Amino acid sequence: MSQCQQDWNTVTWTKRAPTGAKAHDDKLVNEAMRKGQGFDIERKIHNQGNKKGGLTNAAKIEEESETFKTKRVGSEFKSALQKARQAKALTQADLAKLINEKSTVINEYESGKAIPNGQVIQKLNRALGCTLPKATA
Repeated sequence: MSQCQQDWNTVTWTKRAPTGAKAHDDKLVNEAMRKGQGFDIERKIHNQGNKKGGLTNAAKIEEESETFKTKRVGSEFKSALQKARQAKALTQADLAKLINEKSTVINEYESGKAIPNGQVIQKLNRALGCTLPKATA
């Protein structure tokens, strides 16, 4: 004797109509379209990310009046480093290996994009056998 208890009744799924402000807007738009009237919808988009400060990041950037400029090294340090490196017949990569730094560090110092760290300048002085001038911005 098998016990097959299967329910063969029909199940109907229904979807609820939207509620809230969006549903109200949609009803007004549909009604205006039926009557042939013009309509204008204005929805506010809320930034969910930054609620503590009161302003969104974009608004803070727009209100910012400060000018940001990257400090650069004077040409005196750049040229002295480059001349000392070339006098030892070293490439930027070779000099970087001597002082245990990345070659991009030497490149940025010679191009003036980075402000040298005091410890790195000491390493450069020892590796090149000279005293580099003070790096002024």
